[in-house]
Amino acid sequence: MASPTCRGGHSCSAKGLTAGITAEAFPADVADAAQLTGALDAAIARFGRIDVLEFSPHAGLAMTAPKEVTVDNLRAQIDGLLYGAVTAVRTVLPGMLQAGAGTLLFTTGGGAINPYPMLATANIAQAGLRNWAVNLHNTLAAEGIYAANVAINLMIGSQAPEGVPHRSPDEIALDYWALHTSRDQAEHLIDA
Repeated sequence: MASPTCRGGHSCSAKGLTAGITAEAFPADVADAAQLTGALDAAIARFGRIDVLEFSPHAGLAMTAPKEVTVDNLRAQIDGLLYGAVTAVRTVLPGMLQAGAGTLLFTTGGGAINPYPMLATANIAQAGLRNWAVNLHNTLAAEGIYAANVAINLMIGSQAPEGVPHRSPDEIALDYWALHTSRDQAEHLIDA
């Protein structure tokens, strides 16, 4: 059986179709500010404005010990995670401020809170993003904008090797929905 098609030719679930959900893709490299801004501007042009930005890029998890961190091996993490988030927010925030409403959710790993020595470059960039997300939470609430950091400190999947803490994507999605609707936490840890 062929899967249903939503606007733009992208597949979506039959449940999404019956719920009146429209899905479209606006691909971009989050480390390329021009591409990311262009994709978000296209989404804004299509939908009017962005009500919720969930920023969770994957910049790759290169194994790097703290003593091996260099400007060169840190750059990809900073470009994708931190600068990508800043670019995305700078693009969508004016519309949110004008509307007096919006949600900014940022995903980091557990190493943003409690660093893992073998992921030093990712931990540095994620800790910077976490700090900024909390600052946004503390300074934008009075303007109707909710911001929060979500630190995921387990494997994402319905199954995992024995002894490996994990949660399914559907379960994790409920945490994001709860944050968006309650709007009361600057940070949420998804842990075992």
